[in-house]
Amino acid sequence: MTTWSLRRRPSRTLGLLLLVILSFLVLRRLDWSTLIPPWLRHRQLGLQAKGQNFMLEDSTFWIFGGSIHYFRVPKEYWRDRLLKMRACGLNTLTTYVPWNLHEPERGKFNFSGNLDLEAFILMAAEIGLWVILRPGPYICSEIDLGGLPSWLLQDPSMKLRTTYKGFTEAVDLYFDHLMSRVVPLQYKHGGPIIAVQVENEYGSYNKDPAYMPYIKKALENRGIIELLFTSDNKDGLMKGVVQGVLATINLQSQNELQLLTTFLLSVQGIQPKMVTEYWTGWFDSWGGPHNILDSSEVLETVSAIIDAGSSINLYMFHGGTNFGFINGAMHFHEYKSDVTSYDYDAVLTEAGDYTAKYSKLRDFFGSFSGAPLPSPPELLPKMSYEPVMPSFYLSLWDALKYMGEPIKSENPINMENLPVNDGNGQAFGYILYETTITTSGILSGVAYDRGQVFVNTVSIGFLDYKTTKITIPLIQGYTVLRILVENRGRVNYGNNIDDQRKGLIGTLYLNNSPLKNFRIYSLDMKKNFFQRLDINKWDTLPQTPTYPAFFLGGLSVGLSPSDTFLKMEGWEKGVVFINGQNLGRYWNIGPQETLYLPGVWLNKGINQVIIFEEMTAGPVVQSTDTPHLGRNQYVH
Repeated sequence: MTTWSLRRRPSRTLGLLLLVILSFLVLRRLDWSTLIPPWLRHRQLGLQAKGQNFMLEDSTFWIFGGSIHYFRVPKEYWRDRLLKMRACGLNTLTTYVPWNLHEPERGKFNFSGNLDLEAFILMAAEIGLWVILRPGPYICSEIDLGGLPSWLLQDPSMKLRTTYKGFTEAVDLYFDHLMSRVVPLQYKHGGPIIAVQVENEYGSYNKDPAYMPYIKKALENRGIIELLFTSDNKDGLMKGVVQGVLATINLQSQNELQLLTTFLLSVQGIQPKMVTEYWTGWFDSWGGPHNILDSSEVLETVSAIIDAGSSINLYMFHGGTNFGFINGAMHFHEYKSDVTSYDYDAVLTEAGDYTAKYSKLRDFFGSFSGAPLPSPPELLPKMSYEPVMPSFYLSLWDALKYMGEPIKSENPINMENLPVNDGNGQAFGYILYETTITTSGILSGVAYDRGQVFVNTVSIGFLDYKTTKITIPLIQGYTVLRILVENRGRVNYGNNIDDQRKGLIGTLYLNNSPLKNFRIYSLDMKKNFFQRLDINKWDTLPQTPTYPAFFLGGLSVGLSPSDTFLKMEGWEKGVVFINGQNLGRYWNIGPQETLYLPGVWLNKGINQVIIFEEMTAGPVVQSTDTPHLGRNQYVH
């Protein structure tokens, strides 16, 4: 048998070399465009701003968009919500990308399950929607710290949303990872992404003129080749314009439409007009009214925007839910945290149901369609279940012995700087401080956002933004002082985002003398937190529970688990967990009165229900097939 060997046959080596050279010469003469796959051949230009029109390739293109945030909707319901969007006559999905959820610890990324951004984008494409991506790094979005990771605040000199080195180094690493996922999904690479936003409403922040050019370059250097744009509300529009980037506007009132034709024309000449956020409703804050916007007014404003020659994105088309502790807050004159529901009075409800806005907008957008719109999907079933009667209980004080050794520190440590989670601090939840005192008097200190003060196990009041002093009653001998501080949500909009550290901030004083030697417990209430509390650690429910406390019960579900809403009547303030999933916070000050429980998070049979109640427990947890979002309503 002959063995072929280049070493034994030098003439063959020369022949192969000549063949390579000849091939190179031939290929240089080829029209390389013929080597592009046919399905990519027509995707050369992408979305362009040409005069007063958007063009997609060579055709005039109107953006009829709607916002859905994948991280606020169970993954199993993405398709349902996107099909409803398509059936409403919209052609484009817009979504934010939350950095804090995707990189919960520095250098550790999570794009799985409910955070599978690529799957969400590809599903939109499959359904027939284009995608506009809003990757931040800051996104506002009524999410904790505007989507920025809390571990950034470990640096005492941190200057968020600037070219401060500590911030840009973190952004660069995040964008390295994020853009490697996003770039292949762009239009010119065969994907559905037709445009990418540069940061978010920076004109109303505007602390560093070098920052927006840095973000633009950071996107382009990592392979973003589609249309770039900014979006600002009327307060920030003048300062939000970036050279070479299309400026767009966010608004709710028809009165602000004139800005499109005056200011934008003066700063960028004749360009396509775009309302990137037309606010279809508004978000709610604890203790405030439930905000609503009349469907007729929505239709009237949307019609006026289109008549003005502008493309539009409905923010929100479907709001969803601030599951867990991800809600944001506002702090201008006073601190106000956002409720768990992100229903937003949007086009679809929190649970994905149709509204009067949907019907009217479907008729409106259908009038622009050259073909009949797809039929809207059937509504998902809702159900009321038998009440949950908690059978077991564990006071927070008894639970502490299962939490491991506390952190010991001479002085209080804020949540973000706790030496937990591989040095990344604590992002969400509660934090408990303990120290020993020997006298009564005036306790003074700063607790963000709400610190319940205990002498031993007796609650004596709260420290918060309004109350920085509290009287310690007469005590005898050595007494344990405890302060349970809740992070109710970091501010997501405004100039004070650098000051969003949570817990006890600075020194705690008793009669003007600093308290020392603290034991600190990180109570983040993640899934592994409850894994320590197996069934033999719980007590039977006593006649008079000691608060705060955990309550354990079972929700019985039949063969077809369906969506429901938990009614927390009789309960005061706390958090509900179903099968390890954090449904979010409840608080009897309203406006939100029920918690949305997706049926896809329920199992046939008995489902574990754990309630952490700070103050007063009710006898049962009822469920209903109808949400209650507010007793009082404020019409915008």
